[in-house]
Amino acid sequence: MQSERRNAALRPQKGERLVFDASPVLNERPLHYCPGCHHGIAHRLVAEVLHELQVADKAILVASVGCSTFTYDYFNVDSVESPHGRACAVATGVRRARPEAVVFTYQGDGDMTAIGAAESLHAANRGEKITAVLINNTVYGMTGGQMSPTTLLGQKTTTTQAGRTMGNDGGPIHFAEILAQLGGVAYSCRCALDSVKHVREAKKALRRAFDVQIAGLGFGFIELLAGCPTNWHLDPIAANKRISEAMIPVFPLGVFKDAGQEGGGARHA
Repeated sequence: MQSERRNAALRPQKGERLVFDASPVLNERPLHYCPGCHHGIAHRLVAEVLHELQVADKAILVASVGCSTFTYDYFNVDSVESPHGRACAVATGVRRARPEAVVFTYQGDGDMTAIGAAESLHAANRGEKITAVLINNTVYGMTGGQMSPTTLLGQKTTTTQAGRTMGNDGGPIHFAEILAQLGGVAYSCRCALDSVKHVREAKKALRRAFDVQIAGLGFGFIELLAGCPTNWHLDPIAANKRISEAMIPVFPLGVFKDAGQEGGGARHA
């Protein structure tokens, strides 16, 4: 009934032409994310890809712990919550128990590259047929803005109040490049959500990350550079600028491995 009312409200009236529709894979409810957060854009892209691939009815989301904890409220697909950092381990069990399903994780950088680094790396190395979506905003968003493995050098967080330093903390980890070295990984890519051009590229990459799973090629991975205006203490416009001017030079965009393409080397955007 709710979807029928939504569809009726969106149906073009006389003299109107519908140019942009709501994805049926997203539930109609307000998002809990902070203003300017890019999780909403990422949700939209994943939902559109699942709908266009016509696999939403057999998709299973493995939600992580972090700002994306309530992801399962927004996607109109079957879902399961995983312990902190263990999304790829849980997804492994789900996919092996339900080999006909399309299984994907949705994780933050603190979840996937810190407490979940071992589970993520080994699932990728085994070539588990799942798709992992990493939202990299270089900070622990939900728990108070602490340093994460992807925090930039010099970036101030609640646990690096003078800025991250190489001597004390090491440099930011490049997960897409690391995963590309593993034999079980079929696709590894990094995109950004700071501009229309980059958002369109991200959608194409997300589709490819799901394609390799559906084709049975192995582990599919996509990293999305995203903003966290609240913990960065920036307005949304300045946060977008930070992605383009500070993050992308450190985390280059591009495809680092594609098992379905000859060569499979890095192709930077």
